[in-house]
Amino acid sequence: MNKKGAWAVLWVIVVIQCVADAAEHNEESLIFNTHGLSRESFPKGFVFGTATSAYQVEGMADKDGRGPSIWDVFIRKPGIVANNGTGEVAVDQYHRYKEDIDLMKSLNFEAYRFSISWSRIFPEGTGKVNWKGVAYYNRLINYLLKKGITPYANLYHYDLPLALEKKYNGLLSYRVVKDFADYADFCFKMFGDRVKNWMTFNEPRVVAALGYDNGFFAPGRCSKEYGNCTAGNSGTEPYIVAHHLILSHAAAVQRYREKYQKEQKGRIGILLDFVWYEPLTRSKADNLAAQRSRDFHVGWFIHPIVYGEYPRTMQEIVGDRLPKFTKAEVKMVKGSMDFVGINQYTAYYMYDKPKPKVPGYQEDWHAGFAYEKHGVPIGPRAYSSWLYKVPWGLYKAVTYIKERYGNPTVILSENGMDDPGNVTLSQGLHDTKRVNFYTNYLTELKKAIDDGANVIGYFAWSLLDNFEWRLGYTSRFGIVYVDWRTLKRYPKMSAKWFKQMLAQKGH
Repeated sequence: MNKKGAWAVLWVIVVIQCVADAAEHNEESLIFNTHGLSRESFPKGFVFGTATSAYQVEGMADKDGRGPSIWDVFIRKPGIVANNGTGEVAVDQYHRYKEDIDLMKSLNFEAYRFSISWSRIFPEGTGKVNWKGVAYYNRLINYLLKKGITPYANLYHYDLPLALEKKYNGLLSYRVVKDFADYADFCFKMFGDRVKNWMTFNEPRVVAALGYDNGFFAPGRCSKEYGNCTAGNSGTEPYIVAHHLILSHAAAVQRYREKYQKEQKGRIGILLDFVWYEPLTRSKADNLAAQRSRDFHVGWFIHPIVYGEYPRTMQEIVGDRLPKFTKAEVKMVKGSMDFVGINQYTAYYMYDKPKPKVPGYQEDWHAGFAYEKHGVPIGPRAYSSWLYKVPWGLYKAVTYIKERYGNPTVILSENGMDDPGNVTLSQGLHDTKRVNFYTNYLTELKKAIDDGANVIGYFAWSLLDNFEWRLGYTSRFGIVYVDWRTLKRYPKMSAKWFKQMLAQKGH
């Protein structure tokens, strides 16, 4: 590069830094309208945190002894991830965890929900331990505690060790139940003296549906009618996988309760995604379609855990394709949570739809999706095609869990919205839409709590812009902007909003 070119590059870097500094300075001096929201407007002991997952933030995917997961292989298929993005480096939290925890602390958050990479602990899924992986999570947990931030550890966020997929078809095999329980047991033993909040699975419905019904997520299996897959059966495999996920969850909870809970005095739960489904019209058919959708979505997992069986609608529609719990399994599954995490983002209208010719999990709902009524969208759309901003959907979802499932202890374990990945630094920092999103959704959450819902915590998704699965780096969910080239972190306006909201006294 000639001298002139070098000066030009330097000038661009200086300008970018000045823009960032100016944006940061301006936002520091901003006083936000939090619309009456403060830490004190939520119950005593209510926890505010941020959430991430291992594969999306850690990096070091094939370093320090970590074995590959099903996602490491899945993303290598050409065209699977936007711009062929990978999780190899992600946002390098493996090395930058102290900086990220310092950020959380400076923003007045008091908890961090992270996931443990199973294949970082057991590269082969079972057997030999990777002690470098154990050491990393010890460093992370210890630094969180040093900074006064409570760790919330999730054991599984989409990332099954590849070795188990190769060995026995992974989640399609009953053998995964013991292997997951053994892995969980090891984590309780290693980290449970300091981690008092455990989650077994994040969004098991997404794992079963997107992995085995339409093949959109790893391991990419489905019937040919429902996706571009080389193998699979959309009418049976999602149900088999979900069954094994529920049993794996319950087996891990059983281990925790029998061996560790009394001494460690922690609690354990599961994280479920819940889109609110609103009937498109007042017709009985659409009302029933919306209810079927709720049963097939959140009911698929919470119903067995609370009541010991799958929802009746599922039993009737799926019939023999739906696995059955033995009496011993019912005993293990029923009541197997101290709390339930609800990941809530959006809502859709649902309408009645005829029975399909070829069975598939999504088709079994006999329901269609609508995103508008009389030409009016259900809410403004974020960047992701599935994410419409519908704050009242959060209120309805939380209230539904309260009323239908005996008002369990709930953590609102994910909530957030995304911008496009290519927004500039100054555009990214000025995220007024995200500020409005959090203001409106937290207002609805507070309303649900005031109306009696037993919600004890809220986690914003996500702390950082990160690797967004199939969208790669084309989507930004963070309250902290990450420069994809340098990986430098810049708190956005939404981060400053949280900082102010969590610092101020109620009125």
